[in-house]
Amino acid sequence: MERSHQVATRESSSRDDAEKAQGANRLVIQVENATKIFQTPDQGRMIALERITLNVPYGEFVTVVGPSGCGKSTLLKLIAGLTPLSGGRILYQGSEVRGLNTKVGYVPQESKLFPWLTLEENVAFGLDSKRYSKQQREHQLRHFINLAGLTGFEKYYPAQLSGGMGKRASIIRALAYEPPVILMDEPFGPLDAQTRMVLQDELLKIWEQQRQTIIFVTHDLVEAVALADRVVVITHRPGRVKDVIQVPMQRPRNIFEIHRQEGFDEAYGRLWNIFRNELNIRNNSNG
Repeated sequence: MERSHQVATRESSSRDDAEKAQGANRLVIQVENATKIFQTPDQGRMIALERITLNVPYGEFVTVVGPSGCGKSTLLKLIAGLTPLSGGRILYQGSEVRGLNTKVGYVPQESKLFPWLTLEENVAFGLDSKRYSKQQREHQLRHFINLAGLTGFEKYYPAQLSGGMGKRASIIRALAYEPPVILMDEPFGPLDAQTRMVLQDELLKIWEQQRQTIIFVTHDLVEAVALADRVVVITHRPGRVKDVIQVPMQRPRNIFEIHRQEGFDEAYGRLWNIFRNELNIRNNSNG
């Protein structure tokens, strides 16, 4: 009986590994010629994004960089269905996104925790959309609070938390109900350098366990390389995909020694050259 159980366990594990490998090759997000045009009082018709095409498979960590105002945040909002397309289309798991996509987690630049709810209640908010039993809900809640290093602060309100703790709570609220895709819009932007590194490290540890697809907007090129499997570079407005850089660094990664990791200098150097060229083009067009 024991041998049969071991064989069955190995077979089950092999099937799980095969399914994960198959999932990694499938696309969860397909952006096809996405265009976004705004009407503004000052400039009239403004093309924010033009013919953006991007494919993202399951379980990939993608970062997006580009000059200020190039449409990085707008791209996330289009994927989430928070703002309508002016042209092109976006597919989520093979189906066209039409309106708000509730299956995608979204972490905005600000923490956006509900001030009248405790940390625990904020994290649990997304879980209410899932059909968890009371026991499953409690397990999921404890698991993510512990992952984020927030055990002991469950009953605290947002005003009682530090900026870094609020960010962590905001992130695990999006992760806890396990959407296949998490969109993160410069979540560590306003934090000091030390807190940013701690949160980058914690995010990678959580991602290594969960392996949800993450599309992460940042203005920090080091952060972009340190976190990502691929870095997408967007041009100055109208935003287009200028290049996509594969990051040749192994995982797991040590954020605190990322500069020493093999492949970092290569990826960062290439990214900086592309980005510098884009900034020069922007400055010349403005000058």
